Amino acid sequence: MVPADGVLPSGARWRSYGKGEPVTLVTHGLGATPGEARIPSSGLPGTRVVLTFAGHGEAADPRAGYWDHGALAEDVLAAADATGATRAVGVSLGTGALTRAVATCPNRFERLALLLPAVVDGAREVSSAWALERLAEAVDAAESDGGAALRERVAGEFPPDVDLGEHLALRVAALRRLGPALHALADRPVLDDAAALSSVGADVLVVTGTDDPLHPVSAARRTAAAIPGARLEVLPSVAPMFTHRRALRALLSDFLGR
Repeated sequence: MVPADGVLPSGARWRSYGKGEPVTLVTHGLGATPGEARIPSSGLPGTRVVLTFAGHGEAADPRAGYWDHGALAEDVLAAADATGATRAVGVSLGTGALTRAVATCPNRFERLALLLPAVVDGAREVSSAWALERLAEAVDAAESDGGAALRERVAGEFPPDVDLGEHLALRVAALRRLGPALHALADRPVLDDAAALSSVGADVLVVTGTDDPLHPVSAARRTAAAIPGARLEVLPSVAPMFTHRRALRALLSDFLGR
């Protein structure tokens, strides 16, 4: 039986939903709100284990040096082992952590869904690096401008016709905890060489959207090309987690429900 919840030494924590097999670990993006972190778990069969990295939600603030893909991958593997997860879903930062984890332990999972990869190896694309830098600057300025620049930056991540409701305020509050993470991860690739993924034995689905500067399609293509047999899906949206939630749910339910 999967433990209902747990806390890792880093401060990261998980909570499980549902019951039975399969057990799927779900990892979120940087600055994700608790509700946003649960989006990829919606509709999945069996038990969904939502991992919250340190510095997010109810998890404690991280120790110095935590913001490294290797440290995040350790949390992923520890949570997977503690819960018996055989499948996993990552989003952005969570995808980076999962990618690093399977480069080290290529047969740890049976199925992987990697959503919105930002970078695999080498430098970020110019558009991605610039977008992350502007976000970090807005977080740094939040103490002096009350978060105005950060609200504008976050709102600009979504199409103008998307009703963000309380999500905007919640995401701004989440990001204000994460200035050190934005700076630490800005110039760090997930891997030194994507060839480290050539031995991954899992069935892999890579999903991204068009026109998202933080998550360029080229990074998704690079990720999929590095993993034998990986399938790539590109959704026509700058923010597919919100604008194409039904299509994303169908993709994940089909892929992870087999």
